[in-house]
Amino acid sequence: MFCCLEFVDCSPISAGTVTADQEYMPTNIYHLLVFDFAHKIKANAILMNVRKSNTSRRPNHSRHRQSVQSHDSASDNSRVVLNEGKTKNKLKIIPIGGVEEVGENMTVFEYEDDIIVIDMGFAFPDENMPGIDYVIPDTKYLQENKQRIRGVIITHGHLDHIGAVPYILPKIGDPTVYTMPLTAAMIERRLEEFNLMGRSQIQRVDIEQVLNLGGFKIRFFRLNHNIPDSVGLSIKTPAGHVIYATDWKFDHTPVDGKPSDFHKIATLGGEGVTLLMSDSTNAEKPGYCISEKELGETIDRVFRDAKGRVIFATFSSLINRFQQVFDSAAKYDRKVVVTGRSMVASVEIAFGLGILKIPPKLIIRADSAKKLPDDKVVILTTGSQGEEHSALARIARGEHKTVSIKKGDTVVISASPIPGNEHSVAVVMNNLTRQGAKVLYIKNLDIHTSGHAKQEELKLMISLIKPKYFMPIHGEHHMLVAHADLAKDLNIPENNIFIMDNGDVVEVDNNMAKLSDKKIKTGTVFIDGLGVGDVGEVVLRDRRVMAEDGMFVVIMQIDRKTGRLINQPDIISRGFVYMKESEDLLREVKHEVRKVVEVKNGKPREANAAYIRSRVRDSLGEFLFQRTERRPLILPVIIEV
Repeated sequence: MFCCLEFVDCSPISAGTVTADQEYMPTNIYHLLVFDFAHKIKANAILMNVRKSNTSRRPNHSRHRQSVQSHDSASDNSRVVLNEGKTKNKLKIIPIGGVEEVGENMTVFEYEDDIIVIDMGFAFPDENMPGIDYVIPDTKYLQENKQRIRGVIITHGHLDHIGAVPYILPKIGDPTVYTMPLTAAMIERRLEEFNLMGRSQIQRVDIEQVLNLGGFKIRFFRLNHNIPDSVGLSIKTPAGHVIYATDWKFDHTPVDGKPSDFHKIATLGGEGVTLLMSDSTNAEKPGYCISEKELGETIDRVFRDAKGRVIFATFSSLINRFQQVFDSAAKYDRKVVVTGRSMVASVEIAFGLGILKIPPKLIIRADSAKKLPDDKVVILTTGSQGEEHSALARIARGEHKTVSIKKGDTVVISASPIPGNEHSVAVVMNNLTRQGAKVLYIKNLDIHTSGHAKQEELKLMISLIKPKYFMPIHGEHHMLVAHADLAKDLNIPENNIFIMDNGDVVEVDNNMAKLSDKKIKTGTVFIDGLGVGDVGEVVLRDRRVMAEDGMFVVIMQIDRKTGRLINQPDIISRGFVYMKESEDLLREVKHEVRKVVEVKNGKPREANAAYIRSRVRDSLGEFLFQRTERRPLILPVIIEV
């Protein structure tokens, strides 16, 4: 089966034909078409009688003016001249987060006295962060330069791009946030949860508008992801032209019927691009992403074949997936129960904006669902990552208020486990299958498609943009390296590829780019309950020790004058040894404590509490390791009498 990928207003090339199963197309022919198309776009642009945009230059008297302009990309003949003499200042690009991990996406662009910030996301903690809820980037640099920030631009509404907004925005002066309508509504909902509404202006932009923020001219182009209103950015300054494309894929048949804007992407490439920054999440995976249309057909079959209830778990921000669930439910005359606070909020927002199309009376309450036959019910829920307090995890444990598992239920987990969450997901699945549910997930059914481009899509983006320099972003280091290898295969010189760490600085000047010797101090900030940054590495280390080897408390009453023990030490053990079965060990411990406190060269020790605590901790730690080969957290407590 063939589909036609059309590029309008691109004479003499009117269309390129691409097979639906593009993994089997000869790559060299496919790229030849792409390169030929891109060259003709560039040639046409040069031949056109282009006018220089008045908005591409900033008068000195309005240096910090910010504006939003209506803009039709199809008729945009304006060009920012990048090489008209030597630029006074360099464009600096600084990833604050997102290039050493999946999540925490945040990038700073700095030109002259102006700064813009792209995205503000958080990451989920890994197994070495016990008790931590989220991880956000350290923004000390922005806090020190907040008076220079002209705006924050958010590319889409996933939490790894908006999750840190309520934590960071107040600290950097509450600058205006510019984003698409769905993303704006999701940010506003998040700010409401933190009682921060009204502090920052959230300005909605249209895909065809232009932002002029200080020295930056910013245009948007549509990209596919598994949430609507996802955009890439064209960022121009007199120093160079940067294309920023994070969290994207190419899908010719997306749920919302709006594929990526290939024409605009190629046109931007024809203008000349200094640097491309592109998503690396799936850079190690060959081929192309499964289309949302194909995934929708799989969901349709599940709904058709299920004899009982369908419990469908996915991320609370996968709006496109919601639409597929609603469509299949309506087709097979099933009613839908939406459960999970964040899921309900996302459905309300998307439906209110007209993005979700939901037939009347399709959504019902959980108590109403109990009156229907099981084969007429769908439950849409959160918990695809096995989160402890998510709706699906509570359902699996039998703790949900209104939903419990029945034999014959089909549970669909439509998500790939985030690295580090595999065990949590497995625990939820085990609890579900023990109660008689059938679990469908990515290993036994193609029930999820990634929102991140795979290798052939990544190559197509590079071929369309044809950048002089390339920076892989959004991923762990090995993902960035894999993406860099793809760029080298497309003849981008190795010296023109920047594999960054958080805080590294790339400088762009006169259409040339280089890695700066300077580095911005960055790091991570831990969110634990209501605490932001009050938990550091020392606290985490203590938590890890207690989780692995337990805690051992020694309480000593010491004579203030002589430094001698008044009574035998009291011992408390938690997670180390069971005290009733370890009396011999505890007797030895008490003897060791007395020896450490009182004996040194046959003389009593001085009554120095800090010194005694340190000596007891060190000596007892070594003693317990020799006896048990374990190292509990030792807490000496001294009561001076």
